[in-house]
Amino acid sequence: MGHDKFEQGLKVRREVMGDAFVERAFEGVDDFTREFQELVTRYAWGEIWTRSGLDRKTRSLLNLGMLAALNRGQEFKGHVRGALNNGCSKEEIREVLLQVAVYCGMPAGVEAFRNAKEVLDAHPDAG
Repeated sequence: MGHDKFEQGLKVRREVMGDAFVERAFEGVDDFTREFQELVTRYAWGEIWTRSGLDRKTRSLLNLGMLAALNRGQEFKGHVRGALNNGCSKEEIREVLLQVAVYCGMPAGVEAFRNAKEVLDAHPDAG
């Protein structure tokens, strides 16, 4: 079962985050980090992202809110790209970040908007 979930997770991870992102994640894998990358792929992407209770767009918007609240800038930027890949609009992303600013604090909102703008400005389909 673990192998199937890994393969399912790898497929979803590539669809959401893009091949280049996933390749970079696995590029530096060594004996120390291999099990972690396998865990992320199997558990987060294979167990959670494949569940039917929420669509990918909703999961992306939730991730943006949580990652912004936790001030995890690098992961946040990757998930902004993933949110765009999952059909989230610039306006929907903005609404999530406004909510973050009010409920998690202005510094979290400032950082999230700064990081999102960096990704949106570089993304050809962000409009």
